[in-house]
Amino acid sequence: MGNALLWGAVSGSAVLIGALVAVFLRIRSKLIGFIMAFGTGVLIGAAAYELIEDSASDGGLPPTIIGFTAGALVFTVFDWLISRKGGAGRKRSARASSGKSDAKGGGLAIFAGTVLDAIPESIMIGASLIAGQGVSVLLVIAIFISNIPEGLSSTAGLKKDGYGKGKIMLLWLGVLAISTLASGAGYAFMDHASSYTEAVIASFAGGGIIAMVSSSMMPEAYEEGGPLTGFIAAMGLLCSLILDQL
Repeated sequence: MGNALLWGAVSGSAVLIGALVAVFLRIRSKLIGFIMAFGTGVLIGAAAYELIEDSASDGGLPPTIIGFTAGALVFTVFDWLISRKGGAGRKRSARASSGKSDAKGGGLAIFAGTVLDAIPESIMIGASLIAGQGVSVLLVIAIFISNIPEGLSSTAGLKKDGYGKGKIMLLWLGVLAISTLASGAGYAFMDHASSYTEAVIASFAGGGIIAMVSSSMMPEAYEEGGPLTGFIAAMGLLCSLILDQL
């Protein structure tokens, strides 16, 4: 349980790091676009190698199909609702460079979207410890990389809505706590789950991650990074494969 809490905190800390950078420094949007492109590739690999493939192998194809479809659908519905309230840009680098949010109250909508992303990701980090072979390094790295631009852009939205530095830090410490607890919950509850249930939950997270990457990270990564985005994303996927084989 202790390891699950620790690794959940490590992955969740990336949002806090991104927030600190947004508060005290200015980062070029092109660089953030490159980070997102690499993170996109790593996340796709993590979802494919660590979640979907293992779900199909351990639980069979039916629960994997059910979980993956449900995860993509649920994320899409919640993402649509949050986006209507101003949270569409929570992983978009343009928010960090321009300081814009989609609407008044958009900062809190972005915060809500960040929590929506963090919970299934952290649950799967905790669940990856159940086999007794250590944490999935691939999942931790992928989630960490994707969370940095999220912290950057979310903080820009909160600053635009008039939140002070202290309150912003408290919100992100809250996300860090949620990530830590969700990872511990993933370890505690999935330790006694059947292979069918594990397959549904893991593929659910995989479907949500693929939907999130496609709607939130890919478009902005290309917009900010240009033609190099494809190569950098491909290198991210290659990195996932290498980490998976180590």
